[in-house]
Amino acid sequence: MATYHELLAQRQELEKQIEAARKQELADAIAKVKALMSQYGLTMADITSSKASSAKGTKVAPKYRNAETGETWTGRGRQPKWVEAALASGKKLEDLAV
Repeated sequence: MATYHELLAQRQELEKQIEAARKQELADAIAKVKALMSQYGLTMADITSSKASSAKGTKVAPKYRNAETGETWTGRGRQPKWVEAALASGKKLEDLAV
């Protein structure tokens, strides 16, 4: 059976081998990505941009307006209190449409 110090030495050697293998695999992956980018004429901007991120945070045009105060609502999310009050008073959403 191996001693504690021998096992620690083995672990240290394994950690070195693991790090070397990791670095080699990363280098191989980077080379593959660069080759694909070159093959398809891609740039970093092509890779980092996405339609989902560009659409995030865009404004939506209001669909409903409070004629008395000028407040607007897009129709998304929870109804504002002025919409709830108007609906409670018998109005329809179509009456509040912009």
